[in-house]
Amino acid sequence: MLKMFTTQLTGLFKRIEEKEEFAFEDGARLLAQAPVGDGSIYIFGGAEMKAVEFEALEGAEPLKNAKALSLEQVDELSDADRVILFSRTSMDEAAVAVAVALQEKGIPFVAVSTVMEEVGTGDLASLADVHIDLRLKKGLLPDDLGNRFGYPSSMAALYVYFGLKFTIDEILAEYFE
Repeated sequence: MLKMFTTQLTGLFKRIEEKEEFAFEDGARLLAQAPVGDGSIYIFGGAEMKAVEFEALEGAEPLKNAKALSLEQVDELSDADRVILFSRTSMDEAAVAVAVALQEKGIPFVAVSTVMEEVGTGDLASLADVHIDLRLKKGLLPDDLGNRFGYPSSMAALYVYFGLKFTIDEILAEYFE
């Protein structure tokens, strides 16, 4: 079972890398604007996506200029700040509420989530300046009854986080040379 899960997880990472290549670059550029200016990169992670928030703030290699964000803090942000939102799906109510508040305040942001249905108004994919689709609509493994299990949304989000972080670090290294 673990071998099958590993194969499927590797395939998921590869799909994200291939299909979201330009969004990684665009998202990293947008987020890198904060440390180049006088801003910070704020991170919002709802539910299991708190794992990404903790990695960015408390991990072995924290994201420079990063801070946690809650809905109540949006009013305190300046136009020099940038935000990255992580949620399981693009319709997550808490993440959409933060996205709407950011949009109203004119704060540019990147959203990372799975688009479960056609992109419409009022979801993260349509609200964000840059959206990265996790492409995880169902579990990775089949059971005997035809159902799917093994839904590694936080692992996929961490993969995206590291991809963005590496790209941001490259951009900043070039800028500050």
